[in-house]
Amino acid sequence: MEAKGKTSREYWEAAAQVRMDPEDMARIGVKEGDPVRVSTAYGSVVVRAVKSAEAPHPGVVFIPYGPWANMVTNPTTHSTGMPSYKGVDAFVEPAPGERVLELKELLRAAYGRS
Repeated sequence: MEAKGKTSREYWEAAAQVRMDPEDMARIGVKEGDPVRVSTAYGSVVVRAVKSAEAPHPGVVFIPYGPWANMVTNPTTHSTGMPSYKGVDAFVEPAPGERVLELKELLRAAYGRS
């Protein structure tokens, strides 16, 4: 059995996504799997748009815990060791022609190493 890790395709597919309300996706003109840029006061990241199974929830998006979410999350932990992933204002826009980075590429771009 082959071991799967954070550099695997499976991890990339599970974590490098933003789950969106289908009506919000239609409003900004993206389809499932399209690249979108999610921007917050803390940074931005390109991920794949995915229709949320928990819809409807217009105006609410979700990026699974992981390196892609970390790019747009407040790094302050308030002494808990865990950043606040909820309640972060974000702007989502289509990112045609942009590519969702694999983990090593993302870390290299963000921190200069992988």
